[in-house]
Amino acid sequence: MNNEWLKIVLYRPEIPQNTGNIGRTCVGLNIPLIIVGRPSFSLEDKELKRAGLDYWQYLNLRKYESWETFLEIEKADNILIFTKSGKKSIFEANITEGSYLIFGRETEGLPKDIMEKYKENSIYLPIIGNVRSYNLANTVAVASFEAYRQIKFLKQNFK
Repeated sequence: MNNEWLKIVLYRPEIPQNTGNIGRTCVGLNIPLIIVGRPSFSLEDKELKRAGLDYWQYLNLRKYESWETFLEIEKADNILIFTKSGKKSIFEANITEGSYLIFGRETEGLPKDIMEKYKENSIYLPIIGNVRSYNLANTVAVASFEAYRQIKFLKQNFK
């Protein structure tokens, strides 16, 4: 766990296709996917596997029953939460090696206690058009590639 450059965390995801697509992004960037709490679907779901295609077998997937268990086992200290009401835009955020990018449920976001505790570490993606929010899988992809740009690309100056 210590040598992982980034971690994606989904809190009780609700839509299998989103989780499948997020899993594919994680495999492509060599990022573990952590699911906290019980998803609203089975991780054996056909829609999940279809969205993840044949990459799902390569996914570094970890699951925790609760937020408390996640914190205890992962010893997560660099937590960045994503919410449309975040304090900083993704372009102002300082994403560092070993960060945990936390994403809430598609319909409810993150619980209020988590939002309150990490509000100073909250990030949003700018919305300039007439939409309420972005799709979770798209948000994770944008955040993951911005993290890649900040942590790896700018330091190595190559693919």
